[in-house]
Amino acid sequence: MSSQTAAGTKLAISAEQPASENATGYAALTFTTVGGVEQLGAFGASFAKVEFQPLDGAKEKYKGSRDNGALTVPLKLDSEDAGQALMQTAAEDPSQDLYSVKVTYSDGAIRYFGTRVFGMPETVGGADTMIMANPVLEICTDIVKVAAP
Repeated sequence: MSSQTAAGTKLAISAEQPASENATGYAALTFTTVGGVEQLGAFGASFAKVEFQPLDGAKEKYKGSRDNGALTVPLKLDSEDAGQALMQTAAEDPSQDLYSVKVTYSDGAIRYFGTRVFGMPETVGGADTMIMANPVLEICTDIVKVAAP
């Protein structure tokens, strides 16, 4: 992948889960594009740091459990946007069901993952701002990376 700007990146969501957690499984799903996305921010796996300080030596550091990350996605609130409606449905869903997410970069590279949406609070700022929604997507599966064509 060469360098690129974030312009043209798309976020989409599906209420379905893939038959297999790979590119083929996710590609078989029907996704709905989420409109009004301002930015996605950083996402991806990181590890907890586990430390041990022996009395007679340097601090030891180890990788602990992996966390696949989370996204808080600022959206220009649009009650007529089908993707935002599905995101709201996911936020209000009291079950532990996963929703599938597809992020498509402008060069065609794709990131797929399963998520639970832990809320979609709205923000009303000053007179010269848009009313925003800020869904919180906790990534619950490995992120499947598909290279650009």
